[in-house]
Amino acid sequence: MKRTSPLVPVEWLVPRLDGPDVVILDASVYLDPAPSGAARGEFRSGVDQFRGAGHIPGARFADLFTEFSDPTSPFPFMRPDPDQFESAAGRLGIEPGSHVVVYDGLAGQWAARLWWVFRTLGHSNVSVLDGGLKRYKALGGELEMDLVVYEKTTYRIANAQKPRAEKAEVVAISSGQIDGQLICLLQPDDFSGKISVRARAGHIPASVNLPFTKLIDTHENTMLPRERLEDVFRSVTPLRGERIVTYCGGGVASTYGALALDVIGYENTVEYDGSLNEWLADPNLQMETGLGSVDITNSK
Repeated sequence: MKRTSPLVPVEWLVPRLDGPDVVILDASVYLDPAPSGAARGEFRSGVDQFRGAGHIPGARFADLFTEFSDPTSPFPFMRPDPDQFESAAGRLGIEPGSHVVVYDGLAGQWAARLWWVFRTLGHSNVSVLDGGLKRYKALGGELEMDLVVYEKTTYRIANAQKPRAEKAEVVAISSGQIDGQLICLLQPDDFSGKISVRARAGHIPASVNLPFTKLIDTHENTMLPRERLEDVFRSVTPLRGERIVTYCGGGVASTYGALALDVIGYENTVEYDGSLNEWLADPNLQMETGLGSVDITNSK
């Protein structure tokens, strides 16, 4: 079966907006400014923006707050179980053979999050719109205010699920019990512990830092070309087959790293869904501060 490209450009999507096999999903989530005295703002669903400011014609809104995250988890935005995923996909009129194209109104991290949910739960025919809504509008794309009418489906997962990193694997890599490279996609000041919005500052020991924004062409809001992506990753890990685990604060930016690794065709990689939210919930697990060190002379 032909591999679906993890990224599709706006120029690819526009002539297919009315295609019967393409389902466009807006996965936007926004962060409101922090109120006085608070360390950080609150996340909010992008559904109001989707309805009030417009969306790509034919798009449907996929809510990462409720529909595509596990409501029973103590941590936000955790992957739903297969039954919940099937129900949510069916409510959006998705078929197992649908080519799902996901975008958001930011830098692509929320689209990557939903892409990762679909991919790991067995829907391999899914892509992220490179550059998202910003790129679409920059190229002259018009927005639609009307909500698309579609029929719900009875969705059933057709393919095997893909693995994700569990805490035990991350502990084993961090402590040197098994080989692997932990890549944290947070910004440098957050990684180093200079600033923190969490109970304990810093990063998982033995991690290296690769801010997800370094994977983005900020002028176009698109992902870097494959060759440049490889160079950026090689600045922190050899890319010689070593096990790579991406993580961040809550499993969102880390999925952008997972998406970028898929773009370059790197296979031995998983994303740590619980990320620092889960790690910090265990008082027995240590955190490390500082910028860390990078040794890419040996493949772990």
